[in-house]
Amino acid sequence: MQQILPPTNCPACGSTLEWEKDQLFCKYTNCGGRSHKIVEHFAKTLKIKGLGPRTIEKLEISSIYDLYQIPLEMMIDALNSEKLAVKLHREIKNSKNTDLVDLLPAFSIKLIGRTASAKICSIIRNIDDINEDSCKEAGLGPKATDNLLNWLIEDFTNGYDRLPFRWQQLTRIETKSQDKGVVCISGKLKSYSTKAAATKVLEKQGYLVKSSLTKDVNILVNESGIQSAKTRTAQERGVIIITNLKSFLLEKNNGIT
Repeated sequence: MQQILPPTNCPACGSTLEWEKDQLFCKYTNCGGRSHKIVEHFAKTLKIKGLGPRTIEKLEISSIYDLYQIPLEMMIDALNSEKLAVKLHREIKNSKNTDLVDLLPAFSIKLIGRTASAKICSIIRNIDDINEDSCKEAGLGPKATDNLLNWLIEDFTNGYDRLPFRWQQLTRIETKSQDKGVVCISGKLKSYSTKAAATKVLEKQGYLVKSSLTKDVNILVNESGIQSAKTRTAQERGVIIITNLKSFLLEKNNGIT
């Protein structure tokens, strides 16, 4: 049997790949493939509609800086559509008002996803307030804290700070707490378009959201009405079953959904 060997060099830039937890990564800063992935993740996290991989390639966007410097006229030429270009230009402009809680996860900082960002943004109101003490107060782990502080020193103060964001948390973020409730969502939702949208609302209001029915779950959302195995197990455990999440949140949280 022929032995299959892992690649040693990045297919995009030719740099030597590095192993990290059984995965290979290209660490070369100016790697075109790596840069495109960073921009893709940024656009996806900020939900910039119309900015997928093919559009990024057509616009020749190689960094987040490029995204906010490309003129409308160039977009029209590259996309060969004034209508699409105007819509995308508006989406990019609107993204400048993104709150810090949604902005931090967009920069591909290891261990700083939406959950970690919500924790730190429940403590601070401005990116300048992020330090070792505020990270500790927010409950971030040592590795997440180091990654975030290193990003501030190496990336934010060396260019990202010039991006057109306010770098503030204007809306109040409640930290997730088991005292508030541990929620599991089962099946399709009717009151929210996606589970991700519902999860975001729940987390903002202080709930923990689990993907599976763990023993600490005390609220199950089942809007489909289907008696799944998960629902039957929840009934046996005496878990509260919610059939309309939006109505539940309106009642519990004074209409903030």
